[in-house]
Amino acid sequence: MTEQKAVFCRPAATLPAMKARTLTPYLVGGLIVQRLLEVRLARRNERWAREHGAVEYGQEHYWTFFVLHPAWLLSLLLEGRANGKRVNWPALLLFLALQPLRYWVMHTLGRYWNTRILIVPGGQRVTSGPFRFLGHPNYTVVALELAAAPLAVGAWRTAVAFSLLNAALLLGVRIPAEDRALAEYRRSG
Repeated sequence: MTEQKAVFCRPAATLPAMKARTLTPYLVGGLIVQRLLEVRLARRNERWAREHGAVEYGQEHYWTFFVLHPAWLLSLLLEGRANGKRVNWPALLLFLALQPLRYWVMHTLGRYWNTRILIVPGGQRVTSGPFRFLGHPNYTVVALELAAAPLAVGAWRTAVAFSLLNAALLLGVRIPAEDRALAEYRRSG
């Protein structure tokens, strides 16, 4: 009887064993480019909205997001680079799956998409696209991103800390400010 050697193959569905510290700078770099392009679009949309008489609400808390997001990126970079473990593929795939949803929100809002709370006189509340399913789909996507991206590279402390900070800002400050702005607009219109 001849001895047979087992041949081991990697199943087709297996994802590569990439180290988190290798992926982290690419992930953070991509996020920085994405966010800078979005800020540019938001500024263009802000100019348009102001030219059409937009009134801004919530300016007193706006700066907090410009502290939160860069701090999240820095924390993600530092904790992810320190992690010698493998990439968490389910978390990374979740993060990637969120990107079309982010752009669906932006496309649905069109010129009304902004990082500020701007109410344009004569505008209508958007109820199509992802707004049919969620009152604040952009915030849902961002909340999931703030957890999924760090978890993809093993930065669980970043995921927990910034998810809690973001939830406090959104639920305690931002969403109530938007709701007040919309209520005031409906009363005056």
